[in-house]
This record gives sequence, C-alpha cells and structure tokens, in this order.
Amino acid sequence: MSLRADLNADGGRSASDPAEFFRSPEFLEAEGVTHTLAVHGAAPRLLIPVIVRPIEGADRLDAISPYGYPGASVVPPVPPEPADVNWSATGLVSLFVRDRIGGGACFAGGTERAQVHIADPRIESGVRKRLREQIRRNERRGWRVGAEPGPQAEPEDVRAFELAYGETMARTGASGRYLYDSAYLASLLTSPTAWLLLAGLEGEEPGAGAIAVASDHHLHYFLGGTRDAALADSPMKNLFAAMTSLAGELGLRLHLGGGVEAGDSLDAFKRGFANAAESFVTHEIVCDGAAYEELSAGRLAVPEGFFPAYRAPG
Repeated sequence: MSLRADLNADGGRSASDPAEFFRSPEFLEAEGVTHTLAVHGAAPRLLIPVIVRPIEGADRLDAISPYGYPGASVVPPVPPEPADVNWSATGLVSLFVRDRIGGGACFAGGTERAQVHIADPRIESGVRKRLREQIRRNERRGWRVGAEPGPQAEPEDVRAFELAYGETMARTGASGRYLYDSAYLASLLTSPTAWLLLAGLEGEEPGAGAIAVASDHHLHYFLGGTRDAALADSPMKNLFAAMTSLAGELGLRLHLGGGVEAGDSLDAFKRGFANAAESFVTHEIVCDGAAYEELSAGRLAVPEGFFPAYRAPG
C-alpha cells in the first residue's frame, strides 16, 4: 500500500467534527489551526488538524497539532507507520501530533507522555475518603456548584471564570502558552460540547471555576482556577466532584489530566478522584531527514523528549 501525505490550507475544516470538542470548528479556530494534513492510502484516509509554522532562520515549515487531544478525524483499525508515508508533498521538516485519550491512535508507535487520571462514573468511585469529607464540609459551609452549557453561559459567569483562572495563572507563574485572552475563552464556550462550572458560597461571587469539554467518549477537565481569597477552602474539590457527576449524566468518563510533572502535588490531587488511568501519546515525525539534521546541528543539551530539536531553547 502506497501512503502519501499532503496539506490543505483550509483551517482544519476537512478534519473538523462539531460533536467532538478537540476537533470542533470553534476550538480549531481558537487555536489558530491553519491546515488539514491528509494521509492518503490509509484505510480510512487520515485527516489531522495542524498548525503550520515557519521555522525561524530557515525558509522551511513544520507543523503541530493544536493543544489538547485532537488526534485524527478517524481511528484507523491498523495505524500506519510514519516511516511508510511519503511526506515530500507537504514540504514539512517535522510533524508533532497529539493523539486522543483512551485509544484511537492515528499512527503506530509514538511516545507515552503521561499516565492521566480518569474518573469513571460507571464503576466504583475512586474518591478518597478524606476528599469526600472535605467536599461535604464545603457543602455545609455553603459552597455550591452550578454547571451551564457553554453557549448559554452568562457574560458575568464567563468573567467570573476569567478572574479565577487569571489569578491562578499569576499565582503559579504559568507560561505564556496558558495565558488565554477573553476572545479565546469566549470562542471555546460557543462550542455545544463545552460546559462552564462555577463554585461559590451562597450569596457571594464565584470563588472557582472550570471549563469541561466533551470529546471522544470523555468529558475532559480543560481549564480551571481558584480565586486567591478562596484558596483556604479549596473549592476545586467540589468542582471535580461536580464534573464527575456531569460526566455520568452525559454517559462519559471524566478525564482529569495529570500534573505538570508525574508525582507532583497537582498529579496527586487529581489521583485522589480517579479510579482508572489512560495513556497520553504523541507522535514525533521527521518528514525531511536531511533538513531536520541540518537545522538541528549544533544544538546542545536538548531537553529529553523535546521535539523538534531545532526549536529547543538556546
């Protein structure tokens, strides 16, 4: 079987699916997706939304999946080997693809980046006893969680989420990649597969919020944050419990994600709600070996797992 790839400058429309958040038109637009990468000869044909980027200092291009877990538009029964694909028509030096959570690889092989935590409402709860006690304590103190479909979110609710998220990013010193502006958040919430959840004390402004999105048989915890003034009560616990309940209502599993690094405090917190795990896999594909080697030459101390090497800091 002859496999070949090409690019269509359609903003990812050929690979989009309004029923799956990470390939929805709203998300692809918010992420600035520029092209659909098609792999012909695969059965079925693979269509992958990508962002094509110029390579600084070179008259060349590479491509990367949008953030999250988009994978491809279909799940091939036998994922093709990247080495069997003729990439020449794409003009790309390299390609970085983020796969779906919970199976459905678009290519063979790949790199397991993390084991992420899953709360499956269909089986026995994995919430630790201590967390359940803290959730009930917050409820007794008056903490309540409300959930609304993204397209129905009131402007004041979106603003409350922005405040909680913004304070969290400032508090943790988050990189620029995670400093989303109002237009980005508004675009996400126009998707019918997005939900906005807010936690607050009765009669007071929300102290924490989360955006959860439905894609590929999972409800994904996508973004969240807590106001500085609410940290003592840690209402994110109540939000995670509410997301688990929402996932059950939707007939989905809740994907909680992991930490910044395996075993850190965020990873441990999420593990406290989980009763299952899945692999997050990426594919690092060199499309033009000679160009990749030339661009990467002289790069010293490339961080482990960093791809492509020629974009490594320093």
